[in-house]
Amino acid sequence: MSISDRCCNITPFLVMEINEKAEAMERAGQSVIRMCVGEPDFDTPECAKKAACQALADNKTHYTHSLGIRELREAICEDYAKRYGVTLDPDNMVVTQGTSPAMLVLFSTILEQGDKVITSDPCYACYDNFITFAGAAPVKVPVFEDDGFQYRVSAIRKALDQNDRIKAILINSPANPTGTLLSEERLKAIAEIAEEHDLWVISDEIYHGLVYEGDAHSILEYTDRAFVFNGFSKLYAMTGWRLGYLIAPPHFMRTLRNLCQNFFISANTMAQWGGLAALKEAGPDVERMKATYNKRRVYMLERLKDMGLPVKHEPTGAFYVLVNMRPQAARFDGSSLALAYDILDKAHIAVTPGIDFGQGAEGYIRFSYATSMANIEEGMNRLEQYLQDFK
Repeated sequence: MSISDRCCNITPFLVMEINEKAEAMERAGQSVIRMCVGEPDFDTPECAKKAACQALADNKTHYTHSLGIRELREAICEDYAKRYGVTLDPDNMVVTQGTSPAMLVLFSTILEQGDKVITSDPCYACYDNFITFAGAAPVKVPVFEDDGFQYRVSAIRKALDQNDRIKAILINSPANPTGTLLSEERLKAIAEIAEEHDLWVISDEIYHGLVYEGDAHSILEYTDRAFVFNGFSKLYAMTGWRLGYLIAPPHFMRTLRNLCQNFFISANTMAQWGGLAALKEAGPDVERMKATYNKRRVYMLERLKDMGLPVKHEPTGAFYVLVNMRPQAARFDGSSLALAYDILDKAHIAVTPGIDFGQGAEGYIRFSYATSMANIEEGMNRLEQYLQDFK
């Protein structure tokens, strides 16, 4: 029996391939420093765990409303009002099993066969697969380290001039893999372009809250022509809980609700009660995690600089550093994937190849500082030795 083309066209998530090899090496008794996967190394705050356990004890084990429990949706509205000064309606969002299902239902809702979505190059590895699975195509707009990996408004306008059937512009700030933020000026400009061209802005705000310098802004501050992905995995160290949400304009909610009813029924009940507690009570835990991330960020950037790998525009959000290692990758015909495997094999450091995020990051390596300072110190020591041996 043949496999459908749309499934065959889904490419591997290379960071997971690297991570799985690292796990195999560890099982064989080797010491591997993992700085590849973007997953907090912290435990979920106690308030969320207690709330989920209490929900289980209270027999809150049944389906919830397909949009999610009302209390959680109202708390999300309160959170966005407090952070960004925007007014949301709890009926204009759906709670999902992480942000990935939210992407699946959104792209299925707004895209027809042959439509297009502007995405940055580089960008999060899975965006393009979600878009193509829906029958559409990404239009890649390059972003550059010299410009802090921010969209250039002129490049977006050029893409619009050269392509028809563009439905949306996808943004991610703070960004994966770069860790950089879109400036308020550029967010406003993107919102204006969406208004001018009757487009939608799709904003992935999953790393909001993990900002160490300056402020992150929600696209909802500048336009109503927007969809927003967010969730609990990164800020609240709740990756395994699989809890996210999608904020959408009212016109789309009936269709999104239909899809969620059919595909997922509802998000995990106990996880939703845990997420509610996290929103309301985990502020001090988040501040402690942020302070720790920032110390790691500063240390990693300084060590990389000392090794001759300076980052021109230092990342101020998320927990990633994207490093230009094209001179080293040149030994492997420019392949960041081959370089990443060489670093893993010889230095026993698991890192993410830039090609996972698009051609614009080929020759780059992404380092995650979502691991302990002891691991980062050892990882940087191993990398320094690797570079010395490399010469």
